[in-house]
Amino acid sequence: MTALGGTPAVALALAALGLVDSAFSGFRAYAGRDARIRKHRAVARASLRGLAVGSVLLLAPVLTACGVVLTAADRDRTYATLTEGGIGYLAPLACYASAVLLSLAAYFFLPFRASTLAVVAGLGPLTLLRPLVIAAACVGSFVRGGGVASLLVGTVAGAAVLCVEPLVHRHWYSAALRSDPTPASVPAGA
Repeated sequence: MTALGGTPAVALALAALGLVDSAFSGFRAYAGRDARIRKHRAVARASLRGLAVGSVLLLAPVLTACGVVLTAADRDRTYATLTEGGIGYLAPLACYASAVLLSLAAYFFLPFRASTLAVVAGLGPLTLLRPLVIAAACVGSFVRGGGVASLLVGTVAGAAVLCVEPLVHRHWYSAALRSDPTPASVPAGA
C-alpha cells in the first residue's frame, strides 16, 4: 500500500477510533452518578452526548491537517508524510483498542465474578492509560516518518479526544456532584 493510496483508510480508521472513544468518554462522564437500576436510556444519552462533543472536537485535527497541507510548498509530499504519520499514530491506538475490546468481551461473556474482574483488572487501568497511549501515538507518528507536521496534527487530535469526557461531565453531569446534602438541607426528623 502506498502512502497516498492508504490515506483514506488510515483517516477513516483514526476517525472511527476517535468517535468510538468519544462515545465511551460520554459514558464515563455519566457513569457512577445515577443509582437507578434501569438506566439504559441514560447511558445511551450520555454516549450520544460524548459522540456529539467528540464529533465537533475532532474537526480540530482535520482542520490542522488541512492547514498543514494547504500551506506546504510540496503538498503531495506533505500529504504522504501525514499519511505515514497517521499509520504511526494508528499502531499504538489499534493495540489499545484491541485490549479494550478483549476486556469488553470478557465483561459481556464471562460469568459474573470473572466479568467483574475483567472490569477491575482490564477496563479500569486501560482508562487510566489513555493519555499515555495517546502520547505513544504522537511519538509513533513522528518516528514513523510523519515529522513535525504529523506530531502537530496528532497532538491536536489527542488533546481533542482527551477533552471530550471533561466537557461532557462539566456540561451535563457536574450538578450531581455539587448536590451534596448539607445538614441545613436535610429535613427535620429525617
